[in-house]
Amino acid sequence: MTQTSETAAPVESPVSGGKPARTRVHRAWFVAAVTFVTIIGAAAFRSVPGLFIDPLHDEFGWSRGTIGAAVSVNLALYGLTAPFAAALMDRYGIRRVVAVALTVIAVGSGLTVWMTAAWQLLLCWGLLVGLGSGSMALAFAATVTNRWFTERRGLVSGILTAASASGQLIFLPVLSWIVSRHDWRPAAVTVALAALAVVPFVWLLLHDHPADVGQKPYGAKEFVPKPAPVPGAARRTLTVLASAVRTGPFWLLAGTFAICGASTNGLIQTHFVPASHDHGMPVTTAASLLAVIGVFDVVGTVASGWFTDRFDARRLLAVYYALRGISLLFLPILLAPSVHPPMLFFIVFYGLDWVATVPPTLALCREHYGDDSPIVFGWVLASHQVGAALVAFLGGLARDTFGSYDVVWYASGALCAAAALMALIIRRRPPAPLAPAAV
Repeated sequence: MTQTSETAAPVESPVSGGKPARTRVHRAWFVAAVTFVTIIGAAAFRSVPGLFIDPLHDEFGWSRGTIGAAVSVNLALYGLTAPFAAALMDRYGIRRVVAVALTVIAVGSGLTVWMTAAWQLLLCWGLLVGLGSGSMALAFAATVTNRWFTERRGLVSGILTAASASGQLIFLPVLSWIVSRHDWRPAAVTVALAALAVVPFVWLLLHDHPADVGQKPYGAKEFVPKPAPVPGAARRTLTVLASAVRTGPFWLLAGTFAICGASTNGLIQTHFVPASHDHGMPVTTAASLLAVIGVFDVVGTVASGWFTDRFDARRLLAVYYALRGISLLFLPILLAPSVHPPMLFFIVFYGLDWVATVPPTLALCREHYGDDSPIVFGWVLASHQVGAALVAFLGGLARDTFGSYDVVWYASGALCAAAALMALIIRRRPPAPLAPAAV
């Protein structure tokens, strides 16, 4: 038995600098690939809210504020669940938590086809899918990155963050076509099936830790044993939060990320399609523009990860938020019945900046909070989703009250300017002192 176990582990070669000699591609990249596909599957539901607002309003007579409230519950739970999910992954393993989360998303989305009252929308779309998608949030990507990589973390976090945009790219055109041709119910069923389809890949291919397959994390110089399961997931999550809230960087990161969520998921993802439709643009065209945002989001986020490995994360955040705010101030004059070059420029520009904020935010969490950074980032992500939830609700309320979304675009632009200033005043953590050389 001992011989078999030793044979199963990759043989290390001194010539290769400690890297496995049997394979040219480290197992960490396969785990990252499975994580990427998993987040794409979960992202299917993230594409739906903006497409369902008008159909639900027309069929049930629910106000946009009511529908926006359900979106708000979903977005808030998406964020508030994330830090607990990160702790649960430490306790029960990544594979189990993610498989259950995908199943909950599928159940919540599937049950919406039978709803007849607004509280059922809050239950299915808000509660169930919010809890499931929260367990699939970026804290999941942070956990995988921290466990499997010691080098290229910025690049990997950028790639995994881009997975959500890739899901939007894949599903938005399909779902908008289904909604326009066959109503919203078949689209909801499509989302449920997409989430279920990913579960077997997670269960069979997503390993919890490099030690499970006898390897070191990518870039590590020494083998890292798998840590024992951490009991008391909820208690640890709250303990980490209690420690983090005593530090200034946490509040600045949470504040900037709340504005990030308000100006992306809460604003553009939820209200861009109905706002464009208000100006006479067909729903399928507006949804296609959101999909184009997804294309350039992939490019922008991966590039941001590369930049984060090389430049000051604080300055990157300041630039991203400032440019985003400026672009939002121009959006009200760009909306029109048809697509024109200035609108395409906005779509490309906004796509490059969509979640480019994630890799530098993750890097700053790692810099200040070390091993607790996935849980701290989960709480920072919770603020992201609270900001998104507020704007998803307030945006619908503003549309009902003022008859347009203009005030929301302008307010979000001003908030982005504030986020740029906040990013610049995050202090740098001094590097740890070097150990004295042995005599």
